[in-house]
Amino acid sequence: MPGSGKGYCFLSLTFSVDFCIVYNYIVIEGNIGAGKTSFATRFAEESDARLILEQFEENSFLPKFYEDPARYAFPLELSFLADRYQQLKTQFTTTDMFKPFTVADYFIFKSLIFASRNLEQLEFGLYSKLFTIVSSVVPKPDLIVYLYLNLDNLKKNIQKRGRPYEQNIQYEYLDKIQNGYLDFLRQQSDLRVVLIDTNGIDFVERDSDYQWMKDAILRNYPLGMHRIQKPGLLPGLY
Repeated sequence: MPGSGKGYCFLSLTFSVDFCIVYNYIVIEGNIGAGKTSFATRFAEESDARLILEQFEENSFLPKFYEDPARYAFPLELSFLADRYQQLKTQFTTTDMFKPFTVADYFIFKSLIFASRNLEQLEFGLYSKLFTIVSSVVPKPDLIVYLYLNLDNLKKNIQKRGRPYEQNIQYEYLDKIQNGYLDFLRQQSDLRVVLIDTNGIDFVERDSDYQWMKDAILRNYPLGMHRIQKPGLLPGLY
């Protein structure tokens, strides 16, 4: 079960080497365009982990939200909360003996972070009550990995992947979401949070960057926030 504190050591058939996973439930998080899905997918596949990916493209409110945020923010956030809750509940009520730990590209509290930035005060008050009920039955991850990328690099990634409804996302919105994540994560003294500065890193195209990030994640961290940067790079602003 997630949060049990037990880890796993096993033989990776992909690399023919032994390695240990000290966490049962790892979340890869980040801002829009940070590359969380790309990293989570490769990491889970190589580690023989169960992979949970957010099904955001199935949300019909998302394109409408980017066109008219004031009108569609509340139904968007409610639909995302319902979808995330249902997916996580389904995944964690089933057991896969051959996939001893779980990797996801989102954390249920992502819903609260986005809602706090997108909703009006009265809407957020109602949303928070619903969120408290829903989140209480979803397991907390043993480790949250936040991929920190500056706004310029986020915009480059968004443009590169080419989703039409994302192309008009403004710097101000990305900055608002980034600050929402960082404000939330700094307050989580009861969770393990690893903030990796990925500016100057290309974990998709450069295998050495990916391996460095994987090694960093596999360390045994105490509770609290831990900032990690690859040696030789200029520090990011966080």
